[in-house]
Amino acid sequence: MNQQERSTELVSAAHRLAAEFAQGAARRDAQRELAHAEIQALARHGILAARVPREFGGIDLSIAQLCEIYVALGQADPNIAQAIQPHACGVEKIRLYGSPQQQQRYFALLLEGAMITNASAEKGGGTVGEISVVLRRQAASDTWILDGDKHYCTGSLFSSHFYSLVRRDDGGRSIVLLPRDRAGVSILDDWDGMGQRTTASGTVRFDQVQVADDEHMPLPAAGTLRTHEGAFAQILHAAIDVGIALAAFEDAARYGRERARPVPEAGVSRASDDPYIQHAVGEMAVLAHGAQALLERAARALDGVLPQALNGQATEEALGRVSIAVAEAKMAANDAALRTSEMLYRVGGASLTVRGLNLDRHWRNARTHTTHDPVAYKAKAVGDYYLNGKLPPITTKI
Repeated sequence: MNQQERSTELVSAAHRLAAEFAQGAARRDAQRELAHAEIQALARHGILAARVPREFGGIDLSIAQLCEIYVALGQADPNIAQAIQPHACGVEKIRLYGSPQQQQRYFALLLEGAMITNASAEKGGGTVGEISVVLRRQAASDTWILDGDKHYCTGSLFSSHFYSLVRRDDGGRSIVLLPRDRAGVSILDDWDGMGQRTTASGTVRFDQVQVADDEHMPLPAAGTLRTHEGAFAQILHAAIDVGIALAAFEDAARYGRERARPVPEAGVSRASDDPYIQHAVGEMAVLAHGAQALLERAARALDGVLPQALNGQATEEALGRVSIAVAEAKMAANDAALRTSEMLYRVGGASLTVRGLNLDRHWRNARTHTTHDPVAYKAKAVGDYYLNGKLPPITTKI
């Protein structure tokens, strides 16, 4: 099987799994049932290793194809898509910052089905961007000690490994890569958001955890090196939002065709012939499909610059343009997910609000997921670029 055939088969497998995952999505949300079996299926089919480079035995799936997978998973169950999004970002970090030896080790683990998810976010209260979790070198030793808590660690209960953004005691930054079962690592199942309820986004606690010298990847100072890392993270968030929008739109259209009752004022025998219901579904289609088209445009742009970006040869201008394209897609996806998940009630009315259908999960998931990064700052960056030619800030948020 050649490279193209392997890629096509991986995407097809993801679509098949997404169709299966969709069957239990409402139940898992209602009962807060974590999708352990579903995550294991993704690992077993190689989807968690989709971006492993070819020279290490992987497929090195394109961004466009990866986004297709995330849209399918986001439409089926955005909790599952979000649970593995930080893992995909971790793979990209290893590609950007890992030594050849680290890449060999961790890519081999990924091909075996490892899930390396994040333990990086910290709760507010300090200076913006401040990292309170410190990696301290032991005296006269190649061993380091890690202490502190990380919060909102998406996918933590599904993980085999963690990557964590830390501050070294020499003032630099690193990404620490550790197995979940390392002594002193513990996970608290304390995520209680109104939406995205089963992403397993708990707290990860490090208590006197020993870290070998080759288990951390030194990073450049914050805001000093422009890479494709931020655009990559944001395009996957956009893909999840597009999936939510498509799910809400398709549920509305299905309900309108099969179950909705026409209001007397419409003067029609079928709800699907009501012009106002047709208008609502039409508007939802434009929102969802428009966001999907902008996502595909941004993915093509990112794929175009990726070979140079991974070799450190992409220009600032090229990377900045890609970030702008991704920001546009994320803005559209943000709006589409929120609006379609609310508009579906124009189609079914009060009958759609029954708990047994659990269709409010679309809005709860959209509202929760779209709070990740302030979309207003994306709009500002896009406007500043087109008006003044200013490149967006170097951050994973835009």
